[in-house]
Amino acid sequence: MFKYAFIGTGNMAEAIITGLITSGTATPAEILCCDTNKERLQSVSARFQGIETAVSASKIAPSQVVILCVKPGQIIDVARQLPEECRENSLIVSIAAGVSLSTLTHALPLARIVRVMPNTPALVQAGVSCFSTNTLATAADRTAVTQLLHAVGLVFEVEESQLDAVTALSGSGPGYLCLVVEALSDAGVKLGLPRQLAQTLAAQTVYGTGKMILETGEHPALLREKVTSPGGTTIAGLAALEAAGVRSAFIAAAETACARSKELGRS
Repeated sequence: MFKYAFIGTGNMAEAIITGLITSGTATPAEILCCDTNKERLQSVSARFQGIETAVSASKIAPSQVVILCVKPGQIIDVARQLPEECRENSLIVSIAAGVSLSTLTHALPLARIVRVMPNTPALVQAGVSCFSTNTLATAADRTAVTQLLHAVGLVFEVEESQLDAVTALSGSGPGYLCLVVEALSDAGVKLGLPRQLAQTLAAQTVYGTGKMILETGEHPALLREKVTSPGGTTIAGLAALEAAGVRSAFIAAAETACARSKELGRS
């Protein structure tokens, strides 16, 4: 029996596999990867030598945890292809945005199911994941999924009703922050800095500020005050951002993303 079976081997699956192996949570021999794209399977096999592969979900070997890493529109069909032993005995983990536990449980009525919202910084083991479980999942299942996700970053259990908001904030958040880094980099170029230096300064500033907030535990407003001198450069820049409605734009972006996540769950 495998410890983990991944159905779908896209970027997020590869990120989690990297974290599992790097952290020592699993060895390549304990991992099975399944994908209909044979080239993708070959790529994963070449990178993680010792991993077993399969080209059909219906043919996968028994595994303790089965992680469904396919698109939301495909997940129910794929779930129903799983062998009976997996559907009844494996812990099923879904990372499909918007697909509810009730929908998954309807497709797999006997399964212990966990719904997860990870994010792309898992690619560098700096992600954050939130999860909810169906009523059949046990305390041991919660421990198992926490161990799985901790390999790629922080982990929190939340109410399922909160997962659409999580999707909008941390799931989509890397996209918002990439836009921020891109805009700050453009600003640096406009002000005369070389592109690579401007991009590095912008990215490191975002990274360092996030690390500072997490490690100090201070409210962002207090840390912002520490760099905002009377009549100085920071307050001048902040005034321009407030005038442009940047704060309300971020809130609107999250609200829109949350609404879209709910739409995906109804489709």
